[in-house]
Amino acid sequence: MQNTKYLEIIKAPVITEKSQIAKNEGKYIFKVDPKANKIEIKEAIEKIFNVKVTSIRTLNVKPKKRRVGRYTGLTNRSKKAIVTLAEGQTIDLG
Repeated sequence: MQNTKYLEIIKAPVITEKSQIAKNEGKYIFKVDPKANKIEIKEAIEKIFNVKVTSIRTLNVKPKKRRVGRYTGLTNRSKKAIVTLAEGQTIDLG
């Protein structure tokens, strides 16, 4: 039951060219719950992937304006976490 709590915090990995370059330096980027703090994110990563996390940097992604026909609105806000792992640790994202 505890794993479901951790899976609600970590939404998905971010797979981009920039994140693949960061992966070579031992850094992984994840979309996380906007309400989660660094301590919760660190605990979730360590429990889900069984690795040692050395540091976490987070950033809030602001909503962007979008338009569909005559209707305007905003995308959902989100949060990203840049996770640095201990030396020699890796995460297999698929």
